[in-house]
Amino acid sequence: MPPLSRRCWVTERSLLPLLLPGLAAAVLLGVALGPYGLPPGRILAILGGDRSDPQAVTVLLNIRMPRVLAAALVGAALAAAGAAYQTVFRNPLVSPDILGVSAGAGFGAVLGILLGLPVMAIQMLGFGTGLATVGLVLALSLALRGTGQVLVMVLCGIAVGALAGAGIALVKLLADPEQQLPAITFWLMGSLAGIKRPDIAALPAVLAGLLPLLALRWRIGLLAMGEDEARAMGIPAGRLRLLVIACATLMTAAAVAMAGVIGWVGLMVPHTARLLTGPRFDRLLPASVLIGAGFMVLVDTAARNIAQIEVPLGILTAVLGAPIFVGLLARGARGWSE
Repeated sequence: MPPLSRRCWVTERSLLPLLLPGLAAAVLLGVALGPYGLPPGRILAILGGDRSDPQAVTVLLNIRMPRVLAAALVGAALAAAGAAYQTVFRNPLVSPDILGVSAGAGFGAVLGILLGLPVMAIQMLGFGTGLATVGLVLALSLALRGTGQVLVMVLCGIAVGALAGAGIALVKLLADPEQQLPAITFWLMGSLAGIKRPDIAALPAVLAGLLPLLALRWRIGLLAMGEDEARAMGIPAGRLRLLVIACATLMTAAAVAMAGVIGWVGLMVPHTARLLTGPRFDRLLPASVLIGAGFMVLVDTAARNIAQIEVPLGILTAVLGAPIFVGLLARGARGWSE
């Protein structure tokens, strides 16, 4: 197991008490702020059963809470997938779209917009094409059977992702420039606008990908030591790697299908969590989930409050993520596993 960083100051006992209040505060801020303000006392009263203000009840239960839940799910999914990919591929610059899942899910979603499908169908089509993209990547990498299997898998992901990107460009070319093209462009920049309770269909998929990672987090952490070392300790490295990739892909596809393409979260949040917990995956994964959920809720809250029109989430995450990531690189210049 890699040595813990001297900068690591979060232990297993202090992790949840430190991060859970921050996530709760972000959620409270997300449901309170908006064009129709909801004071904390009003929120607690509605959750306690008070229905004296129908407008506030509708705003809280049908608009704000589903959107905040969706933002938390997207942030947690992307952050957990980023942490898993970085551990499996032993590379701190790996992000959740490394195997082309974001481009594949994006292609399915924009194709659904072009066909005029309802929101739920667009999400399901994006989710399905995201999984199909990674399935194609895995099939190609197994067929090629290169000497460096992981490298071949990444290169196949780049090629298939580029093909999906070409498909997105073709759909944009064929789309109606008055109605469909603006919707496609706005969706590709990332947005949770219009999310309602029936639209949060990604929850089972996110849980299905996250729970196995949490259950196997000790074994997954051994993959960071290298495949030979993991096998020497009785870990089936090849099968475990495929399971981690499948779970991370499932979460990424669900997040992209629900919110569009949102960059930087899966790259930046694991690095932030690693400064707190060190490189041990059993601590890194829960910290990444909680930090990613809170960060995405705050970003979405800012997206709908800082201007008269809603700012796409991908723009905000890039504006915030790039300087923060550069700062993290400067602080951790001695190596990501220190």
